[in-house]
Amino acid sequence: MAIIAAWLTRDLWRQGCFGIAAAALCCLTPLLVTLLAVLGLSALIAKLDYVLLPVPVAAVCVGLIVYGLIRRRRA
Repeated sequence: MAIIAAWLTRDLWRQGCFGIAAAALCCLTPLLVTLLAVLGLSALIAKLDYVLLPVPVAAVCVGLIVYGLIRRRRA
């Protein structure tokens, strides 16, 4: 059995976390629309773009900040 390098394991872990976050965001949107419709708050559906579009951008920014802090600590 082949031994997987530690760096490859870390990279796969990061990619998996990113994939989970993207899938969660994509699956959350239809559920949120359905929930708002059931609750009678359908007027808020038009405003979801203002909330759901900045979320991935904010996640990338936070990820870059964390990456920079980790790199600074190691240096």
